[in-house]
Amino acid sequence: METRRLGGSDLEITPVGIGTAPIGSGRDWAAWWGPQDEAESIRAIHAALDGGVNWIDTAPFYGWGRAEEIIGRALAGRRDEVLVFTKCGTVPDEARGDRMDLRPETIRADVEASLRRLDTDRLDLVQLHDPDRDTPIEESWGEVQRLIAAGKVRHGGISNHPADAVERALGVGPVAALQYQYSLLHREPEHEILPLALERDLGVLTWSPLASGFLGDGFDVERLDPDDFRRTHPFAALDLGPLHAALGRIGERHGTTSAQVALAWLLHRPGVTGAIVGIRTEREADQLSGAASFRLDPDELLEIETAAP
Repeated sequence: METRRLGGSDLEITPVGIGTAPIGSGRDWAAWWGPQDEAESIRAIHAALDGGVNWIDTAPFYGWGRAEEIIGRALAGRRDEVLVFTKCGTVPDEARGDRMDLRPETIRADVEASLRRLDTDRLDLVQLHDPDRDTPIEESWGEVQRLIAAGKVRHGGISNHPADAVERALGVGPVAALQYQYSLLHREPEHEILPLALERDLGVLTWSPLASGFLGDGFDVERLDPDDFRRTHPFAALDLGPLHAALGRIGERHGTTSAQVALAWLLHRPGVTGAIVGIRTEREADQLSGAASFRLDPDELLEIETAAP
């Protein structure tokens, strides 16, 4: 599988990476993706790695450590094959479920806990998960730089922050990557984030590139687990028929799936380095390599965008 340089860092990543929010899901967590067997999660990770994917993205927030613990077990004996990206700053809150705390001491504690759960001595990328309005980003980013200097972290990234916060962080130290929600159904990063990334040589990783599964083949809200969070998702109210039809037509022409077509569209976007694809099964993992190598022509890109709601 081809690789792409992540911003100005020395990290070479495959166009698609393993997303782990679904495998960390539990009924005690913010987003329930339905029942998930840990052994199947590990098989899915192994299948993706065997297919050539070379990075995995996670967070302490995903199941409050559950995803990181599963990854640690899955990477036993294979750690040097994989770039491990995680996040920091999301903490439990009795009243709200969770809140952001990006004070230096919280970042350091999060990193130490992630190292233990992932059973590793270094993290290839640590990202500020969401904005903390009570802590200046200069303080948070200064701590990330200290962790890099200490050898616990190789590079720092910023997730879901406004463009001006990224600029302020750049005044403190290098930013290797940005991470934002981006898909055919959510295109907000095109306004400020992608232009900023191109201007400042920042890698962009996209989360939910298949719109939480709504762009997947045969996706049907009614077939989801009754408590699945996607039943009440705003995407559930959209008329996705024309888009699904367009993705299906293009997929048939190329002998590939609708999901792979949707990912290929995203990977064509200027500024996008990699797409984080949540996988739960070996079958889903096996599709990643096809999405990474698939190319669309200009007419097909226009056909997709015309059909998108």
